[in-house]
Amino acid sequence: MKTNFPKLRLRQLDAALERWRSADLPPRPPSGWIRAIRDGLGMSATYLASRLSVAPSTVIRLESSEADETISLATLRRAADALGCELRYALVPRRPLEETLEARAAALALEQMAAISHTMALEAQATSPAAREEQTRALIEALRSGSQRALWKTDRRTR
Repeated sequence: MKTNFPKLRLRQLDAALERWRSADLPPRPPSGWIRAIRDGLGMSATYLASRLSVAPSTVIRLESSEADETISLATLRRAADALGCELRYALVPRRPLEETLEARAAALALEQMAAISHTMALEAQATSPAAREEQTRALIEALRSGSQRALWKTDRRTR
């Protein structure tokens, strides 16, 4: 019996990510969160440096690297802790994962159907648009019921 755990995990992950996707979070300040929160608290770079056990010039470099988006998560987490903050990190898909998988399966199905339709047309065996649509939908369903990993293989012939 085939279990449905991958689909259940996908739905659970999608539900958790939906909260992030629908959250009205403020954008990162141009100077970065470290600098914005430090300034908001009225905390000097020297005081933050002492909490991080680094030189004040290092705090300035940290703030600059955050603003440039080159700071590491570990460093950002340490700075957040020193500022009395919690670092929350997430990759938030622009649309639900189910939709992404459906769109990928549809793109692959259309690609495969285009090649088949072209060959059939060359052999004077073209099918009607309705039949092609039905075959495409069936192929999408077959792709979706198979391995999710297979949807992301670049060379479909190696499956």
